[in-house]
Amino acid sequence: MGVRNYLPVLTPTLAGGIQMRHRIVIAVALGCLWGMFVVAVAQTVAKSSQKDSKSDPAATKTSQTDGEKRFQANCGRCHNPPESISPREARAVVRHMRVRAMLSAEDEQLILKFLAP
Repeated sequence: MGVRNYLPVLTPTLAGGIQMRHRIVIAVALGCLWGMFVVAVAQTVAKSSQKDSKSDPAATKTSQTDGEKRFQANCGRCHNPPESISPREARAVVRHMRVRAMLSAEDEQLILKFLAP
């Protein structure tokens, strides 16, 4: 008989309303955090690209001289540097010779930049 005297209270509805407000606030806060993250990453990328563009000639010259040194140390024992070679041919040759001459990945990249800048 206690069941008849039971009057349902709509507390789950009120609690659901409060939860929905919390969900909206959390969603807005996460959206703001995501926006700030995207802006920070964009600024970091922009700064690094500005640094790269300023120091690019020196970096290219250094990588070419490093590539030339690596070529002489690894390839120069058997080969002379080619007069001209297309980037496609250079990739194929360096990939093939990487296995045969046991070049590291760094050596491969530097030699490739030296052969086909």
